[in-house]
Amino acid sequence: MGKKVLIIGGVAAGMKTASRLRRRDKDAEITVIERGELVSYGACGFPYYIGDEVKNFNEFTHTPQGIARDVDYFKKVKGIDVLTGHEAQKINRAAKTVTVLNRRNSEVTEMPYDVLVLGTGATPVRLPVPGADLEGIHNFWFPWEVLKVKEEIAAHNVTDVVIVGAGFIGMELAEEFNKIGVKVSVVEMQNRILPQMLDLEMAELAAKPVAAAGINLYLEEKTVAFEGKGRVAAVKTDKRLIPAQMVIVAVGVRPNVELAREAGLAIGPSGAIAVNEYMQTSDPCIYAGGDCAENTHRVSGAKIFAPMGSTANKHGRIIADNICGDMVKYPGVLGTGLCRMPGVEAGSTGLNEKTAAAAGIDFESVIVPGNDRLTYMPGAGRLVLKLFADRKTHKVIGVQAVGQSVDKRIDTLVAAISMGAALEDLSEFDIGYAPPFNGPIDNIATAANVLLNKIEGRLRSINPKEFKELRKSEAYTLVDVRTPGEFKNCHIAGCCNIVNLPLDEVRSECCKVLPDKDARLVCSCQIDLRGYEAETMLRAQGYKNVQSLEGSMSAWPYETEKSK
Repeated sequence: MGKKVLIIGGVAAGMKTASRLRRRDKDAEITVIERGELVSYGACGFPYYIGDEVKNFNEFTHTPQGIARDVDYFKKVKGIDVLTGHEAQKINRAAKTVTVLNRRNSEVTEMPYDVLVLGTGATPVRLPVPGADLEGIHNFWFPWEVLKVKEEIAAHNVTDVVIVGAGFIGMELAEEFNKIGVKVSVVEMQNRILPQMLDLEMAELAAKPVAAAGINLYLEEKTVAFEGKGRVAAVKTDKRLIPAQMVIVAVGVRPNVELAREAGLAIGPSGAIAVNEYMQTSDPCIYAGGDCAENTHRVSGAKIFAPMGSTANKHGRIIADNICGDMVKYPGVLGTGLCRMPGVEAGSTGLNEKTAAAAGIDFESVIVPGNDRLTYMPGAGRLVLKLFADRKTHKVIGVQAVGQSVDKRIDTLVAAISMGAALEDLSEFDIGYAPPFNGPIDNIATAANVLLNKIEGRLRSINPKEFKELRKSEAYTLVDVRTPGEFKNCHIAGCCNIVNLPLDEVRSECCKVLPDKDARLVCSCQIDLRGYEAETMLRAQGYKNVQSLEGSMSAWPYETEKSK
């Protein structure tokens, strides 16, 4: 007889553990307990069912060959016993048993284990506000909710949807509802969309095409109530009342740790189940993986809650290998994320301003715009990177991207950060080049070079959100070095002092236009290439306080003035 392995939770981590373990150990007695009726479903694709990109819900529950991943499939193909409709109620660690309730007939049994795996997942946060139980309010987390949302869109002729929460799910759903012609409003307590992914100025850059697509973004607004008689009719915030025939509450999830806590297992500082590098809990006979388990950030070492389907699958594989005695270490996560929205993509990996500061890292960052391929190629579009590095070691610690072809750059930086790359390494990466795919110097290499210039003092730049505040004062002059036509067409609004001094006139005319060589000057252009050129020219001419605006017009997310 093989060892008895009992797995609680039949979605990503649980079923990955079971499937990998069966491939490794033909004799193990593997049983999976799942309180729901479906197992091994792909929840990350649910938003795209709403927008009809995925036509058939079975795509989430079947193999690519169209075979249902159900109880019979796992029994016949993999030799795994899956008990759906069964809920684990209590773990008896001394006896090594789990009390299990059959939700169909209310029978309670004690199931023994040699090894226990917790894949209990996470549960969406509900808003404790008046009207939260009205019909038409959904969390969009479980399969049955997704099917109900799809059904209600047609049944109730939904024309106005309010999404509470501007994280991954909220913004993905905003795109999909928008795509099918539904009016979308997004309410977010924080001051930006994708607040866990993007710093403020990058989030504001991403928000512009979203708003241009007709999606209403109500930021820094708190949802205080839902109104309606039986069914929701409006969302009340602390600033306004927004009509809605449907509401999606996407304000985050919490790890399901109650079973583990009651069993006396350690809960980590993130609120998820504490695990060691082998994915073992504080009881070495019990593993935990997926959304219920804590992760270690690979750069900062911080313990974080990072619920991702990709992470859950990695957990399951490592847990299975370690049950087989391999002692494989899980190195942790970088918090990588990607999100597609109307007219724009966004992504990040590693640390951002807040988490790098919390980790005590002396870091520098820079914003660098460019195109995702050569501009003469069809489909070329803007891509803006914000790159972070340790000032002393030059090691890359994080990146954010907004624009087109975001995934390619984020994934490259995942590899670079994971391997401990420095800016000098990024500058020399032999990244593929051909006009349909890239420019001769990839955006990553350009950003690395610019950040090196900044750290070593050759570039003295100012971040867009810093200049947003500076422009209200009279303590500077903005020197726009684009052509007169470019300047007339569009330039930064609200500047107390602004001059248009084209780059080809900087050397000859600067002393006439800018007589005070002690004055603070900020140079700007379209992508900050000419701005940097002007900065170096002016310093060479004896100007003592010159900077360039990072990203210039291409990364400026705030007000502009355009020609009429």
